[in-house]
Parts: sequence; structure tokens; C-alpha cells
Amino acid sequence: MATMTTMISSLPSTSAFQLPTSTPSPTTLALINPTSTTISYNRRKPNKTKNLLIRASSRMIEKETAETHRPDTFLRESDGGSSNQDVGTNSVRARFEKMIREAQDSVCAAIEAADGGGKFKEDVWSRPGGGGGISRVLQDGAVWEKAGVNVSVVYGVMPPEAYRAAKPANSAENGNFKPEPVPFFAAGISSVLHPKNPFAPTLHFNYRYFETDAPKDAPGAPRQWWFGGGTDLTPAYIFEEDVKHFHSVQKAACDKFDPSFYPRFKKWCDDYFYIKHRDERRGLGGIFFDDLNDYDQEMLLSFATECANSVVDAYIPIIERRKDLPFTDQNKAWQQLRRGRYVEFNLVYDRGTTFGLKTGGRIESILVSLPLTARWEYDHKPEEGSEEWKLLDACINPKEWI
Repeated sequence: MATMTTMISSLPSTSAFQLPTSTPSPTTLALINPTSTTISYNRRKPNKTKNLLIRASSRMIEKETAETHRPDTFLRESDGGSSNQDVGTNSVRARFEKMIREAQDSVCAAIEAADGGGKFKEDVWSRPGGGGGISRVLQDGAVWEKAGVNVSVVYGVMPPEAYRAAKPANSAENGNFKPEPVPFFAAGISSVLHPKNPFAPTLHFNYRYFETDAPKDAPGAPRQWWFGGGTDLTPAYIFEEDVKHFHSVQKAACDKFDPSFYPRFKKWCDDYFYIKHRDERRGLGGIFFDDLNDYDQEMLLSFATECANSVVDAYIPIIERRKDLPFTDQNKAWQQLRRGRYVEFNLVYDRGTTFGLKTGGRIESILVSLPLTARWEYDHKPEEGSEEWKLLDACINPKEWI
């Protein structure tokens, strides 16, 4: 792998690191400080800026340590870890970690039950600077070709230039904000589930929480928090009852909090999972949101919890209907072509994946979203009016399913 100095030196004069608004793996969260932040590299001052990026990147890619036992919490004691229950203003951190770990357990249990024999392999890891994660993967099961469900809790330091780029208005309003690194906290759950049967859809979901803390010697610095995430469906074939069921569950989760959420986040999902060079969407959408902090924090924590808890109800009934349907070699070949599109989006456009690869972290977790198999055919075009054509048309022209 190229050194960090080599990778940064090769950047063009006006390039930038754009940190992701969607992360397929919470381990990727650990690598990239998930903040929608941009760090610009200016050739006029190459040494100072390059050194900043090298130092910042070295902090971001601190290597994980494998653990033999799953801890009760990955939080620092001051955030509710160990025996300290007086977490004060950081209580959202403790409750969010509890939520994502419970969601991981419930989703994995449902996946194993539907598979009827496959079991998740679990890897537990920690980081010297605090935090850690649990990566679970079920591979070559009866139903799933590959299913990954990962959680992470991460502590790190964000350079002040990155913070200013992320929240310029807030930085400008605080004259006491000093050029010191800004501590951050990030936690998330992320999953991609690839079934074997071409009539059973792939599912992706991701929910995360992010905070920055004021530096100790800069009491006037702003402290920020935000939520992000979503759940989306990627079938190879359209069964309208399945897609309507999936979107209905997403809408029901949203409507419990704000009737504007579903139409807003549905469009956001269609716009984000867009393969520009194909002029088509990766799948049939769902909901997606990021940098969400313009509502009450407790409400958004409850909303993220509701969304994560709705995954099983949205997806498993579809799997039960489709996992045993007979299929042909042609059906399987089309599924492989659509998985090729999945790979293209994740490796070319998903900012979490691409930045994680550039900063050299835990490769198994970064690429857990990719299927075991995929296919590319030269100039493939489905016959107009065919079931394959109908799927492609829906990916090119997003529909309102409910």
C-alpha cells in the first residue's frame, strides 16, 4: 500500500478530502471522521497543508487491536462506560451505543433464523485512543451469499481547518475559537445483506451519531452534534407488493415524528444512490438523511432508534416470500449484473468507502458491503418490456411507490 505521504503528494492542486455522508461500514466511520467535512489542499503552501493532512490522517488510521471478548460498552468511563452512570450531557452517546448494539443483535438473530443454518462470524476490536467495534459477517449461508452487520464507537481528533469547513457559520460567530484540534465522537451501525436468490433483494441500512467537543483551552469553541443514516432496497426484479411494503414501513417510521420526513428523505435517498456514469439509481430507494440537527436532539435519537428497529419488519417478510422461489440461469446472470452496479456505486461514489480505502484502515470491514460475486457484460441491454427492463427503468426513473 502506498504511504500516506505518497497519496497526499499525488493530489491535484485543488483537490479535497470530502468526508462521507454515507458510510457502508461503521469501521469506515472510524477511519474517516464522518462529518461531511472538506479539507482543501492548497499548492501555494504545500508543506504546511501537506503536513497537516499527514498528521491528521495518521490520527485517523490508528490501527485496531483484536479483542477476545465483547465488552459491555466501548465508551470511555466519562461517557458512561465502566461503572460511571453519571454521563451528564454525553448521555446521548451511551443511549445511542446501546441502541445500535441491540439493533445489531436483533437483525443478526432475524438473519440467522431466516437462513436456517448460517451463523455470523464475529470480530471484536478496539482502538488505543478509545472506542472499538463489533464486525459480524455471515457468508455462504442457505439464503445469504454475504451478510454483514457492524457497529463501532470511535473517538478521535478533527483538525480545526476541517471543523471550520464543516461548520463555517458557527466558527465565524465564535471569536474565541482557537486553531486547536477539535475532539470528536462517532458511533454507528451499518449493514449490507446480499441474498443468493435473484428474486430476493439486497438491503443496506446505516444509522450514525456524531459529536464534536470544545478544545480544553478554547472554551468559546462551538460544540456540534448530528445524526445520519437510512435504509434502502436494491432488488434485481420488481415485485410491487414487496417494494410497497418496504416503503410503507419506512413511511410509518417517519410519520411517527414528522409527516415531512418520508417525502424529504425518500427523495434524498433517490438522489444520493445515483450512479452518474450510468444515469441510473443503484436500487429502488428508501430513506436517507445526513447532518440532521435542526430538530430536538431527543426526538432525533428516538427517530434513529425507530428507523433501526424497523429494519427487520421492512425486510424479513420480503425475504420469506422470495428466498425459495425457483430461478433460471438468466435470472442469476441479471442479478450479477445489478450487483456490478452495486460495486460501481460503492467504489466510485460512496464517499465512506473511497475515503476509507485512501486512508488505509481495516480493509475487511471497509469492503464488507461488496457481494461475493458480480458480473459485467459488454454493452448489455435488457429487452424492452422484459422484467429486467422494468427494473432498469425504475432505477432510471424513480417512482413513488406509496
